Amino acid sequence: MGSMFRSEEVVLVQLFLPTSAAYTCVSQLGELGLVEFRDLNASVSAFQRRFVGDVRRCEELEKTFLFLQEEVRRAGQVLSRPEGRLPAPPPRDLLRIQEETDRLAQELRDVRGNQQSLQVQLHQLRLHAAVLGQGHSPPLAATHADGPSERIPLLQPPRGPHQDLRVNFVAGAVEPSKAAALERLLWRACRGFLIASFRDTEQQLEDPVTGEPSTWMTFLISYWGEQIGQKIRKITDCFHCHIFPYAEHEEGRLGALQQVQQQSHELQEVLGETERFLSQVLARVQQLLPPWQVQIRKMKAVYLALNQCSVSATHKCLIAEGWCAARDLPTLQQALQDSSSEAGVSAVVHRIPCRDMPPTLIRTNCFTASFQGIVDAYGVGRYQEVNPAPYTIITFPFLFAVMFGDVGHGLLMFLFALAMVLTENRPAVKSAQNEIWQTFFSGRYLLLLMGLFSVYTGFIYNECFSRATAIFSSGWSVAAMATQSDWSDAFLAQHPLLALDPNVSGVFLGPYPFGIDPIWSLAVNHLSFLNSFKMKMSVILGVTHMTFGVVLGVFNHVHFGRRHRLLLETLPELVFLLGLFGYLVFLVVYKWLQDYASRAASAPSILIHFINMFLFSHSPTNQPLFHGQEAVQSALVILALVMVPVLLLGTPLFLHWRHRSRSQRGPAGRQPDEDKSGILDSSDASVAGWGPDEEKAGCPEDGEEAEFVLSEVLMHQAIHTIEFCLGCISNTASYLRLWALSLAHAQLSEVLWAMVMRSGLGLGRKLGVAAVALVPIFAAFAVLTVAILLVMEGLSAFLHALRLHWVEFQNKFYSGTGYKLSPFTFASEEG
Repeated sequence: MGSMFRSEEVVLVQLFLPTSAAYTCVSQLGELGLVEFRDLNASVSAFQRRFVGDVRRCEELEKTFLFLQEEVRRAGQVLSRPEGRLPAPPPRDLLRIQEETDRLAQELRDVRGNQQSLQVQLHQLRLHAAVLGQGHSPPLAATHADGPSERIPLLQPPRGPHQDLRVNFVAGAVEPSKAAALERLLWRACRGFLIASFRDTEQQLEDPVTGEPSTWMTFLISYWGEQIGQKIRKITDCFHCHIFPYAEHEEGRLGALQQVQQQSHELQEVLGETERFLSQVLARVQQLLPPWQVQIRKMKAVYLALNQCSVSATHKCLIAEGWCAARDLPTLQQALQDSSSEAGVSAVVHRIPCRDMPPTLIRTNCFTASFQGIVDAYGVGRYQEVNPAPYTIITFPFLFAVMFGDVGHGLLMFLFALAMVLTENRPAVKSAQNEIWQTFFSGRYLLLLMGLFSVYTGFIYNECFSRATAIFSSGWSVAAMATQSDWSDAFLAQHPLLALDPNVSGVFLGPYPFGIDPIWSLAVNHLSFLNSFKMKMSVILGVTHMTFGVVLGVFNHVHFGRRHRLLLETLPELVFLLGLFGYLVFLVVYKWLQDYASRAASAPSILIHFINMFLFSHSPTNQPLFHGQEAVQSALVILALVMVPVLLLGTPLFLHWRHRSRSQRGPAGRQPDEDKSGILDSSDASVAGWGPDEEKAGCPEDGEEAEFVLSEVLMHQAIHTIEFCLGCISNTASYLRLWALSLAHAQLSEVLWAMVMRSGLGLGRKLGVAAVALVPIFAAFAVLTVAILLVMEGLSAFLHALRLHWVEFQNKFYSGTGYKLSPFTFASEEG
């Protein structure tokens, strides 16, 4: 946990990997996740690197894997996750995996193609059977069999051009949506020289492409003449109709129907064998594909890492550079020796100097990860600057609880988080895919502390679902006031509101042991009392929080060897902040400690005193809190104003003097300690808000004096000074959101209780009526409490606490301009 307060030491290492063992070494580093490789071939195109061919082969395999995965999904099956940790396969296994994958893919393509063609044939046979068995009967054939018809002339001409005409048939199936248009077009195109019959199929048929059941409509068209027949066939082709042969006689149709049914049965048997063989192939795919996917992803990652290495002049080894934690160097060396032992030449690792800012490495666990995530969302800290996360573990839940303080609401949040903590190791909880659940689950320890602190502040506010509880005896005695005052029956009848006078003996027995006295919940000035209390409490917490942030900046200055900033920046900032707003906190606490019960009408106003402090004036009606208060206030304002030019000019003038001193002494006269201080200044120059110009002024670069521009340094320092001085005012006012959100939460709880539960409790005096009515009322109260007071109000308080940490607290010492150490690891490939 030592690394939580400051990022670990990270060094730049150089690796010499034998060519024959380079793949094995990098694969082992991927399993351990120790090194973040640097690209030594940044100027080389991705298509010209050494292992680009191997990367392409892995990508082609991944495409084949996608095809196999899609086939498994299409069959309604799921790929299981591989068991255990699978190492990256040796390069010689790539050809074997590729051949086996191509063979499985080709078998699947062939079987799928055969299955598709068989399903199409079976669909055609079923349509043909539906057409033959639908019951269409040729109208004219039936007419000739029954006798003469009105459509046939009584006297046939002995000869002529139509004496040899015979009736022909076109039978088939069409989609129901096209049937009406087809019938209409046939009638118009053929001018009525046909008889068409359309009927729906009795059963739905499975579509061979989509697999969904669909309804078809069969038709039988009787026509005369060859030209009419050609028109009919062209029109049916345009509508993509399925045309089948149709015998004129009933015996021929029955024979054809039996033959079609026999072919359909045989085709179903062949299709069943095809599906069984397909299931066997898919079973092999399910068995082999998951481990292959992991192994090929790892192999591709290894080759991509090797592409970042450069080749030695002798082409006998690969040279790699990367960032590694200093404490992991022995593990790294041992892993490389074990991986290269079979090659006969051991891999070598050694530290190399570097002036680039190293990445930030802060190790976390399941408890600290959510708090570190809050800090990193603002910005990743620069290398080895103070990490706000350990302090955020306490301050963030506490500031949230100040705005969310309620015993009941905090207990519900605590129990919800506790349930997630107790079940965190269950696979079903970890593998849940709901995004909202994943958000809550990842911050379960944060919610746990937020709920716990809310219970604590709820006891201080003495609120449980907006109701006060009398844990201890009240410090106020109504009986003493009644016995020692003139509260007669007439007085009580004329005065519905009664006041308790603490000056009367025995009325005020002493302060409540913990939190707010429950008698305040009965007072009409309850809201005014809470307004005053929570507003002053917010100012005290805000000034304390900001002062702590300024003090944390001291550790940055000491660690990076910038001790001049302790005197020229930190001290003026503390004097300015505490001289003005620290004095305001002192006035609040001092007035709290004084007893103004006997002279409440002449009690001094802190707000008027604070305004007079800046105006260098006094109010005759406003009594001073202590002797010599005006002199102290004037001195503090003058001292704070004096700190502004010190903060503005101190550091730039000191840097200018140091730069001139080094220039006069020359490079030969520079001491090693000064070089170290310069490097430290350069590596973390922007921690306190300095830009690139101060980094240039801070240290020499490559043995030559860096350029120092005083005007630019003055400009950056002026921005920092204005931001801090104005920020002290605006940030202090920003902490008043603690007061506002706390009152809003309390009032919402009170309104919800009054409008729901109080109304329900007053519905009836009888036990049965109340019991029946309270069931839906309590359900509504519970739903509204969770939806409004826990979810909406909780989210609002969370966002405001987040802003107070990012803007008001962290900007006092935290730059957040670094970048994380992202070691080469197979963790994402295995997921």
